This record gives sequence, C-alpha cells and structure tokens, in this order.
Amino acid sequence: MRPWRRKKMSEQREWFLKNGSTFLQELIADSNGISNPIRFFSSDQILKATDRFHPNCFISRHRFFTWYKGVIEDRPYAIKKFTDSWFSEESEREVYNDIVLSARVSNHTSFLKLLGCSLEFPLPVIVFEYPENGVLNEQGACEDGTLLPWNVRLKIAKEVAVAVTYLHTAFPRIIIHRDIKPTNVFLDKNWNAKLTDFTFSVSLPVGKSWIKDKVVGTFGYIDPVYFSRGLVTEYTDVFSFGILMLVLLLGKPADFPGSDGYHCNILDYVKGLQERGEPVEFVGGVNDMMPGQMNMFLDLALRCCQGRSEDRPKMILVAKEIKIIEKGSHDCSEDGQI
Repeated sequence: MRPWRRKKMSEQREWFLKNGSTFLQELIADSNGISNPIRFFSSDQILKATDRFHPNCFISRHRFFTWYKGVIEDRPYAIKKFTDSWFSEESEREVYNDIVLSARVSNHTSFLKLLGCSLEFPLPVIVFEYPENGVLNEQGACEDGTLLPWNVRLKIAKEVAVAVTYLHTAFPRIIIHRDIKPTNVFLDKNWNAKLTDFTFSVSLPVGKSWIKDKVVGTFGYIDPVYFSRGLVTEYTDVFSFGILMLVLLLGKPADFPGSDGYHCNILDYVKGLQERGEPVEFVGGVNDMMPGQMNMFLDLALRCCQGRSEDRPKMILVAKEIKIIEKGSHDCSEDGQI
C-alpha cells in the first residue's frame, strides 16, 4: 500500500473516532444521558474481556452482530459487537441509534440495561448488564433447546408486552422497535425478560402516528402492511409481537420447513389448522398444559396478527389482556372464561 494512502486511512480512522465520539455524546445528552450515564471502555478492556472476541465467549450470533460474555474488573457483561461488513457509512447511524435508545430505556426493568460502550473500534462496541439465563432461541426456548415451563413463557410474553407498551407510550415521540423476536429477548437470573436491540428502531415525529421507510426486520416477523406499503406504525410492532406469542405457544420458529418440504410461516400454519378444523397443538409437558389459558393466549396472538392494522389491538391493551390471562393461573375453562 502506498504511504500516502496508508496515511489517509489512518486519518480517516482518527476522524471517525473523534467525530463518532462527539456525535454519540451529543445524542446521549439529547436522550436523557444525564439520568442514564454510560461508561466508556477502552479497546484493551474489551479485547481482554472477550479474549479478542473468541468463539468460546459467544452468547449468541446474529446476522448484524454477535453477543459475547466478557468479564471486566471481576464483573460479567454482555458485549455486543457489530459486524463491520454489514454496515455502510450511511447505515452506521443505526449503531448509534441502538446506543442512544438503549440508554433512554435503561431505567425500565423490562429492557437489557446499557452500561457502556467503546468507540475504539471501526464500529462502537456496546456493553450491557449480563443476563444470567441467556437469550431465547428461535423456538422461544432456552438457547440450549430446553423448553421453558408455560408459566415462564407467559411471564416472558407479559414482560415483553410491557416493554413494547413503554416504547409506544412513554415518550413524546413513539418508538417503534421493528425487530421484536425471541432472539432479542434475554433472561436474567430470575427469568425476567429483557428486550434489547434498537438497531432498526425508529422514533415517529411528534404528533404523527406513521412514517414511510425502507423495510427492515426479520423474515417471518415483518408486518405485511409495512412490507407491502412501507408504512411504519405502532401496529408494526403489534404484528411482530403476535408472531412472538405464537412461537412461545407452539415452540416452533416463525418460519420452518413444512411437511411438503416448502417453508411455512407459523401464522399460516395456525390458520391452516383452524380452517381444516384441526387442533392447534401447544408445546409443553403433560403437567404443564393449561388449555384454557393457552387458547386465550392463541386468540390474542391471532388478533395481533390481523391483516389490517386497524383490526389489531394497541400494545397497552395486549399487555393488560396478558396480565388477565396470567391471573387465571388456576387455568381458565375450555371456553376461555376466567
């Protein structure tokens, strides 16, 4: 490489660190950084904590980032490293968006708490509290495949619903998550759910209920209205949450191979069963079945997944209804009455 080019690349890196740091600090200050201070870690601390991002430190791997466990000053952390190759100069803003919105909601118990970040990498590396019980897998189970008891899965749904309700109601500008799915839900030592990942999240303008934007998210969870028309609304999240409910209830991923060899999405699978008059089989052990609760939960999930946005309930109502379902812990009767 020619010396002048090497020098230019070095200068660009220095500019990125300087400008990125300034940009990040301004955004954090603008989004309640005073009450949610975050710590800045050096690259040496991050590399030592993760054994230079060694696979042995993996928590989970996503398309755009990887989670690692790292120990700094005798404290465990969840460390999120973005995949540099997936982000253009234009889309780097999504990384900062993740940091800022994570900071904004960190005082709420239903979100993974942001503790700090390092700007001494091509893209910021983000540091969160460590979730002792890991992350859900694509089937809504523990990452090692262990199925969670129904009461824990119901509790997870309730806590994620509360988290999404908070995003939709707590700020002058409604925050739309846009990527609600099991692998963005972590579990602490008490099996409390912690929603995370604001990479694709967007804040609607004050007083506005929708915007048009490019389609992002995860296949199987994307609202069909959003997919076909580019309209982002609070009901975009309601649909994704409904799919999450189905995954937790059936123990199947949002998209899976059907009996005919073709891919099948979980919503069409359930609707097909109902149209044919066949029962929807809920996952769980013999002593874990709560058919009344589960049928009410299924009905709510399908209402969240209605084709038209206006036919879906708001998240605040979804959260309230799940709490009602949970209160019927002795189980509800077969007709869905508590």
